[in-house]
Amino acid sequence: MDFPSRIYTEAEVNKARELVEKGYKHDLNAEGGPAFKQKVRRSIELVNTAGYYDFLRTYIRIIKEIDGLTQLRQADAAIWANMYAVENDVDAASLFVQKANQMKEYLEGKLYYGGAAERRSDEKRIEFLKALKAKTEEKPVKQECERILKLWKEGYLVY
Repeated sequence: MDFPSRIYTEAEVNKARELVEKGYKHDLNAEGGPAFKQKVRRSIELVNTAGYYDFLRTYIRIIKEIDGLTQLRQADAAIWANMYAVENDVDAASLFVQKANQMKEYLEGKLYYGGAAERRSDEKRIEFLKALKAKTEEKPVKQECERILKLWKEGYLVY
């Protein structure tokens, strides 16, 4: 069974959910300019280091460069991101995991937006940063995880 090209109708969501439950994984792609794709590839390496690559490609099919606001496009299982959003490799990796978690909740039929949903997706992002910090052997990556986690703890990154 092929994954639906769009995940918008109830039937499409049900089909996508069924495939995910059976272990379906997307061939994750990046689309955009060379610098954007390079940044996305580096962030995906960090996602892999933290052990979240399968989680990411379960729910996200493509990370696409746009000139606008970074957002999850549920109907496309896509993250639309601007160059600014991928400038910091560690932060971008945590953003990708956060958006994958929102996509997971969308497929599960949970309320994937609003206060409680934002809190859950923020918690997933923090969980990822802690995992990356613990698993990476790159000192600059560890330091950046610590810096971002400190900002979350101090409440500077509450959206």
